[in-house]
This record gives sequence, structure tokens and C-alpha cells, in this order.
Amino acid sequence: MKLVMTLLARDEADVVRANVDFHLGAGVDFVIATDNRSQDGTTGILEEYERKGQLRLIREDGEYLRQADWVTRMARLAATEHGADWVIHSDADEFWWPRGESLKDVLASIPSRYGVVRALLRHFVPRPDGEDFFAERMVVRTSTAAPINDPRSLYRPNLKVIHRAEPNVTVSIGTQRLVDSPLVPLRGWYPIEFFHFPVRSVEQCERKYSYQQVAPGQAPSPYYDRVRALLREGKVRELYDELVVDDDALERGLADGTLMLDTRLRDALRTLRDGQAVTFPRPNVVDEAAYAVDVAALGEADVVRLQRRLDTLEQRMRTLEQKPVLRAYSTVRRAGRKLLRRV
Repeated sequence: MKLVMTLLARDEADVVRANVDFHLGAGVDFVIATDNRSQDGTTGILEEYERKGQLRLIREDGEYLRQADWVTRMARLAATEHGADWVIHSDADEFWWPRGESLKDVLASIPSRYGVVRALLRHFVPRPDGEDFFAERMVVRTSTAAPINDPRSLYRPNLKVIHRAEPNVTVSIGTQRLVDSPLVPLRGWYPIEFFHFPVRSVEQCERKYSYQQVAPGQAPSPYYDRVRALLREGKVRELYDELVVDDDALERGLADGTLMLDTRLRDALRTLRDGQAVTFPRPNVVDEAAYAVDVAALGEADVVRLQRRLDTLEQRMRTLEQKPVLRAYSTVRRAGRKLLRRV
């Protein structure tokens, strides 16, 4: 089996080397990366792996993040030019953790009739700024057992897809699904977790969100609507302080179950820095039981999200029905039916 990972990055020098090293150690054979206008040294880091033959680098200078287009292009290249069997789509701040001996190990166990599986998101929260490497400070994550269903929250539970290589695949924005794909999804099983470190320092926070511009024709999310409003008002520090978990907040979160300590990535990166291979122990019965609780909570969150979408759709339909053209059309249609009954 050949496993290819696609990678999107823009000014992620504080995390991108750890990302590539970790995934090459976890079972990824090759990386296809798209770098969008990085100025902080990210490009140079990716070029190092390109020279080693471990990575193919694509440079994009567009002002807007065209995530779905760029990821789709990389996914197709993985299938057509790099001989991939499976493809993982990652951002620089995401780390994919197999619930087995390696990423390849868990993907190899999937029956051949299935071509898509989903991974469970783990949000890691920022801790007070310091000089330590991000993975040394950020060992606290939100608990999926206490899901956040507010669309304005950064920490909403979510899933992303991993799929078999397909030359004509189309990946959605956010890589949450495939569009019109013939690949059959395997539902109800999440053999991989992905750890997300979206906000790591106040400087990185400001840089990250200043780049999140909405391209023409794209609908902004409620979360990014609020972020942009705070940026316009010069309140980046306020935004960052809202997200940071200090010692008091950590104590409360651990007590009420909304936060959890999780040192798996920190320990894995320490192992790599020591020049040793990373190992991924298979979960025991207790681990699997706790994971089942998280998955069940995610299902409940999906129900809430679906109901919200239905409510939005109903509101749009009511709005359309009130428009003069549609009211006139309805009147004409009723008159036509009456006329036909008389004939």
C-alpha cells in the first residue's frame, strides 16, 4: 500500500516541520504540499523535504484560499502521478493519529468494497504564551463527550474524510466529504483521530485570521464572521484571550469534564527528536469504551447540526414564498387549474 498525504500551508513555520516528520513516521510515504504565499520560512522547510524526494511542492500566489480546488488537485495528482492507494488531506496544524500500529495498518484493515472513512477531530486549546514549542504547551483538548454545537465556536466537533485514490475525485471545502464520488463510505467507524492546533500564540492567531478572506461566491461561516469583526475593531488580543485556557480554567474544565489532558502528540514528537521511531499502541478495552462515548456524542452533535440546517432551509423557503414574483406565479397557477377544470 502507498499512502500519500496532501498538505496546505501558509506561514506555518512553527508547526510544519513537526507535521511532516510526524506523518512520515506514522506511515505516510509521500507528501504533496501546496504553499500559499508563505513569508515566514515555511517554503524553505518544505523545499528541504522536496530535495530529499519525500515531498512535491506546489506554490500558489492567489490572494484567496481556494482550499477545495487546491486539495482536489493534489488528490488527483496523488492518484495519477504518485501511485497512491489511500489519500489523507491535512492542514499544517493537523496531526493524524492511528488507532492501531500505523496509519497504513488501520487503512489496510478496511474491506475493499469501502473507499471512504472518516476521522474524529480533537481540538487542542491554547495555553498561556511562552517560549516552549507548541506541542509542549498545548496538551489540553476539549472533550468530545461535552460537544459544542454553537456554530460560532472554533471547537465544534467535526469529521474529515480519508479515501482511496481516485483520478476524478472532487473534495469539498474543509475536506469533510467527497462530491459525487463512486467510493462507498464506511459509516460508524472512525479508525483515525486528527489532532487540531488552530491557535498557538497571539501573533500566530492574528496572522492566521488576517489571511482568512472570503473569496467571491463563498459563504462565510458564523465563526469567521465574528473573527473578522474583531479584526476590524483591532481586538485580536481579545479574541485570543477568549480562547486561552489558563490554570484556573484548566482546573475547572478537568473537574467538569469539558477539558482533557492528552500528551500523545507531545510524547511522539519528543521520541522523534531523540531519533527514535514512533510507536502507536493499540487501544485497550478501556480506551475503546471511552472512544465509543466520544463517537456517540459526535452523533448527537450531527443531529443538532442537521436540525439547524433544516431550520435554515425552511426559513429560506418561507422567504422565497413571500417574494412578489413567486406570489404572482402561484396566483396564475391556481387560475390555470380552475380554467382547466371548466374545460
